[in-house]
Amino acid sequence: MEATKTRTSKNFKKLQARLRGQVGKAIADYNMIEAGDRVMVCLSGGKDSYTMLDMLLSLQRKAPIEFELLAVNLDQKQPGFPQQVLPEYLASLNLPYRIVEQDTYSTVTNIVPEGKTMCGLCSRLRRGILYRVATEEGINKIALGHHRDDIVETLFLNMFYGGKLKAMPPKLLSNDGQNIVIRPLAYCTETEIQKYATVREFPIIPCNLCGSQENLQRVQIKQMLQTWERETPGRINNLFRSLQNVTPSHLADTELFDFAGLSQSKNAHQKNP
Repeated sequence: MEATKTRTSKNFKKLQARLRGQVGKAIADYNMIEAGDRVMVCLSGGKDSYTMLDMLLSLQRKAPIEFELLAVNLDQKQPGFPQQVLPEYLASLNLPYRIVEQDTYSTVTNIVPEGKTMCGLCSRLRRGILYRVATEEGINKIALGHHRDDIVETLFLNMFYGGKLKAMPPKLLSNDGQNIVIRPLAYCTETEIQKYATVREFPIIPCNLCGSQENLQRVQIKQMLQTWERETPGRINNLFRSLQNVTPSHLADTELFDFAGLSQSKNAHQKNP
């Protein structure tokens, strides 16, 4: 029994170090956090946002620069939402936090017809509220808990259903130019985040609004990618790496590359002497 605990502890420490390293590398690669930043860490109560907060707190203690963290949860007034869970957890960390109460649940359920997916409207409402709170709190970076798998899934969602070649960027300037969104978990896999959250025993709060919708397009994409990963391990990672290795001249976007301006070199058909 003792040997099992020791092995588990060692495996957990390796996992923790790997996730911390991946978060640190993503932050460095995309210059996500700078000295003096005030970062709003958006918590949903799910495994991803808990892990993100845990990693950022760890890095904050060891980072060569100083930055502030403010944990923010949006209580959307979903039926049965355990209001005490996040305040109790955050208070135990001695971390500044804010719980924002706004009944987006009723808005979404009243507008979206029964049987239709709610994620689009729900996301837009959440985003607007979080941007407002960021302004009120003097925030200059908004951290979201999307991981590598989310980014790849979004790539295929946009291709299959939107006819666009785009995903979730690790760092994004909002359309109004007032907010910078960062995704510190961009290099982390969902599988390892799930393992980490299980060992850490985070008080997970399930999403009863969109998480219970079984026919979501994202769910179908996730299942497709998981099948591919089982058949060819490493495929999801390769897909993510492709987003970092783009060749515009080998796509077909005339605004991204000047195809019309291509011409043969004057010397291209001259014979070698």
